[in-house]
Amino acid sequence: MADTVRTGAQAPAVDRLSLARLLRAREAGVFIALLVLCLFLSFATDSFLTSLNLLNVGRQVSLLGIMAVGMTFVLISGEVDLSVGSTYAMSGLATGMLIVLGWSLMPAMTVGLAVGIAIGVINGVLSTYGRLPSLIATLGMLSVVRGAALLMTSGQPVTVNVRKGAVPEVFDTFTAMGQGYLFTIIPMQLVFFIIVAVIAWIILSYTNFGFRIFAVGGSAKAARVSGISVNRVKICAFVLMGFLAALAGILSMAFLPSGQAGRTGLGLELDVIAATIVGGASLSGGEGTILGTILGVLIIGVMRNGLVLMGVSPFVQELMIGLVIIIAVGIDKWSSRKAS
Repeated sequence: MADTVRTGAQAPAVDRLSLARLLRAREAGVFIALLVLCLFLSFATDSFLTSLNLLNVGRQVSLLGIMAVGMTFVLISGEVDLSVGSTYAMSGLATGMLIVLGWSLMPAMTVGLAVGIAIGVINGVLSTYGRLPSLIATLGMLSVVRGAALLMTSGQPVTVNVRKGAVPEVFDTFTAMGQGYLFTIIPMQLVFFIIVAVIAWIILSYTNFGFRIFAVGGSAKAARVSGISVNRVKICAFVLMGFLAALAGILSMAFLPSGQAGRTGLGLELDVIAATIVGGASLSGGEGTILGTILGVLIIGVMRNGLVLMGVSPFVQELMIGLVIIIAVGIDKWSSRKAS
């Protein structure tokens, strides 16, 4: 089991923090790539290194980062979730509609988060007890949830404002979650991302659940023999993913209080998976860290921001992001074969 779980909560603290291990870690390569990218953009554009732009990058990557943290748990457990974009849309739109109907903020958010958790449970059950490959199960849920959102909204845009029926105090608090700033400097979306990342890092590195995630992803058979409930661990990973996708969707609606079921979050799952894989999570399971995911998210975000500042066509941007995904997956597979 110790050989199977290459990164886990049981590693000695000294080893986790040793310089040699940090230099050997895959995150070191990702960090160097991020530094090189930032260095290039600092010379290629005049506005990249400004505090305003860097804070803007932090805000832009926050929602992607929140979902990528959840995807880290799912990928480490040996599964994948393609329904995150639809969950993101469904939860945000549901919360917005309830606020427009006059609901208070906490009950409306509770329903939105519960929607994400329910989708996570369904994904987990289908992928474990249902014996469906998670790729197929979540691909189906992607369409099911998107269709449910279209039915819920009748295909019409959802706009949250006082004129539509929202209580003024509730609307102000809601939009402050997405548009506000901590100490008038740090965007609130970035604050939420930092909180989520810290909590996830503690869970993954220092709890029994984190150890079980790595054990299940490394070898489900060995984990089962050791007395770990593999199905329960995987379902919990999907539930966490659903919860964080819902949270990101609600924060998105709070930032721009308008959305449409047919467009909101469309294709977002690709960026989430790309950022997680770039950060070092393995499609084969058993590998990944929150630090790596943060670095992967920053690479995707900085690249998009830099290409915009350089005036690169959006079509070329999509092409380059696709190449990054291919290269990251190629490195992952090459590393796995070399380790074997």
